[in-house]
Amino acid sequence: MADGADAPAARALDPAGPPTWIVLGRTGDRVVAVDLDAHAAERSRTTLDAARLAEWVAAREKAEAPRWVWSDAPAWYAALLDAGVRVARCHDLRLCHAILRDSALVTDAAALRAAREWDAATHVEPVAAVAPALFDLDLDPDEPSGPPSGVDAALAEFARQRDAIGASPHAQRLRLLTAAESAGALIAAELRAAGLPWDAAAHDAILTARLGARPVAGRPPERLEELARQVREALGDPAVSLDSQPKLLRSLHRAGILVESTNRWELAEHEHPAIPPLIEYKRLWRLMTANGWTWLDEWVRAGRFRPVYVPGGVVTGRWASSGGGALQVPRSLRAAVRADPGWLLVVADVAQLEPRVLAGMAADTALADAARGRDLYAGIVAGGIVETRQEAKIALLGAMYGATTGDSGRLVPRLRRSFPRAMALVDDAALVGEDGGVVTTWLGRTSPSPSQGWQSAQAQATEAEASGADETRARRWARDRGRFTRNFVVQGTAAEWALAWLADLRGRLERMPFPGGAEPAPRSGPVFQRRPHLAFFLHDEVIVHTPAESADEVAVAVQEAAASAGRLLFGGFPIDFPLEVRIAHTADKT
Repeated sequence: MADGADAPAARALDPAGPPTWIVLGRTGDRVVAVDLDAHAAERSRTTLDAARLAEWVAAREKAEAPRWVWSDAPAWYAALLDAGVRVARCHDLRLCHAILRDSALVTDAAALRAAREWDAATHVEPVAAVAPALFDLDLDPDEPSGPPSGVDAALAEFARQRDAIGASPHAQRLRLLTAAESAGALIAAELRAAGLPWDAAAHDAILTARLGARPVAGRPPERLEELARQVREALGDPAVSLDSQPKLLRSLHRAGILVESTNRWELAEHEHPAIPPLIEYKRLWRLMTANGWTWLDEWVRAGRFRPVYVPGGVVTGRWASSGGGALQVPRSLRAAVRADPGWLLVVADVAQLEPRVLAGMAADTALADAARGRDLYAGIVAGGIVETRQEAKIALLGAMYGATTGDSGRLVPRLRRSFPRAMALVDDAALVGEDGGVVTTWLGRTSPSPSQGWQSAQAQATEAEASGADETRARRWARDRGRFTRNFVVQGTAAEWALAWLADLRGRLERMPFPGGAEPAPRSGPVFQRRPHLAFFLHDEVIVHTPAESADEVAVAVQEAAASAGRLLFGGFPIDFPLEVRIAHTADKT
């Protein structure tokens, strides 16, 4: 991390903190607010009715823009946004507790680990009951959720966190990480409040074109029925259920298609009349069950898709979702993402984010040179390291994910010769993981320790009476853990870069004036209807919904924020983060 933080990004995150902190807590239908100075000494307490909170927060925000310290952003910020109140900064105690409790950069985390009540899952609002989407969190909204809400508990936890950070020799990194994580909590709430513009009629048209007319309850769409008929006819099994893997596998085996699963990649390796319609059936079945008419009815309201984002929901720091499949909107439906009249979408995604982050972490100038101002994989080809862009991609992803066989195993040694610093960083992370150790991202998020079962397996393999199976299992589990830690350091740091990008961009958008003559977007809620705002985030992609007159300015802001995030994390090291930026009415590239 740079000693002198990049000014715009540092202003967005303000890791050192403003002169005033305000800690919030609840007691019944009352809210207690405690003012702290820059050294966390209590200055005053205010008790007010919960109904007056939004008005009071708005006044304090306008007067001094403090950093709000609260238990869990979803439990506090959603109601403020509904009331038209937006805050600039917060410190999310639950999220920061999870980071600091486990960070190897914290020299003494005993007090944090003892405060187990702060290990609670995030507060979850009741959401529509739909079929769970891939990568959604398994959170039960009927179960009690969230950490302590009282002000004294919040003050005690805040003190523990400040002590932990202050005693660390890497305090600046941890301050930046906790500030970025907390900014992400605000952004996640704002994304849900603003919503992603969604055209239900366009969505219905896409489904109808691919599946046929919407069926009556209990029946599959006509296209699925036709494909199922073709598969059963080709297999000579008119009664087989295509939705039961065991039954389908038995039918495939009887037809001479000796597959171990119904994964479409394995199916595609076989030639048989049943294969093409079966693969198409599985693709369309996935569309219908994950994002079909039921999903449309449940998740799109008044022209907005409002998923529930969960910052830090993945162990590496990536976001997850607790419903709606926000992190996997299929490309076939992106045409339904449509700006309001008089507004446009600015869609931006980062090219090869994780390899560029790896170059920055390792200070590998050769890899940075290959990436500068161009497609990184093309740069590797231009350097004569491999022959094709596809080989460059296979090799680099193989190095980061620990692939040792096939083309990856053949190509990765070439990268080690050409980019020794970058390859050494991930190789060392893998060795630490194989030995049962933990690794840490650039700013201080630390991987989980190995499970007790993993440690027992390793210990058993060293016993004199250990069998060959014991030794084989231990080696396999060690390699698996090494692959995990190898990728953890890169994916986790990429998530930190993305948070810095989001926070910087959020600040830039907030400072943009609403263009004269532009039509408001009332469906975006009271806070966002008159200004450009973030509407979607997916690891390395953002969508901004903006008045048409501001679209060019927003496109510049998105790129400048990416550059600022790179400087914030890696200082003057010459690694760039180029974006593909599109201004359009829909999110569909076509």
